Amino acid sequence: MINKQIPLLGIVAYSGTGKTTLLKQLIPYLRQRGIRTGLIKHTHHDVDVDTPGKDSFELRKAGADQTMVASNNRWALMTETPGQGELSLEYLATRFDSNNLDMILVEGFKHEEIDKIVLHRQETSKSLESLINIHVVAVASDDLFVPVSQAISILNINEVDEVGEFVIQWLKSQQN
Repeated sequence: MINKQIPLLGIVAYSGTGKTTLLKQLIPYLRQRGIRTGLIKHTHHDVDVDTPGKDSFELRKAGADQTMVASNNRWALMTETPGQGELSLEYLATRFDSNNLDMILVEGFKHEEIDKIVLHRQETSKSLESLINIHVVAVASDDLFVPVSQAISILNINEVDEVGEFVIQWLKSQQN
């Protein structure tokens, strides 16, 4: 079966704004409405899902370029990418099984050319304007009077139902 392209929706903000907090509420909200979501989280830190001392860790460290750990409950594929530079979001999205997902939420990757919801909190005192570009479809904020284009929806960052319903409508618009 051919993999169809899965719609990607970015959740972008400055560190400490609450991206992960919102996603931890949004993903179950979408799941309860029958929407199967994947997630790609960008980090600037070194990532290792394997544990030193485990066979899979030792075999990967022995030089395997890709290592898969599998059980009846889950599997993970680790791919070594030293020296390959910045990862391609498009490439990472193709690693997902599109037959089992309706959409992929993307945390980070703020400069990618995908639709995005920008998160903003007054207390961070960071510039909202620097996150706004033509790919922003909504701003979720605790200030419902943020000055943005009329083409951009303003959502209450503290109301997961409001953000969730916006995402559902956005997803429907991607399927047309």
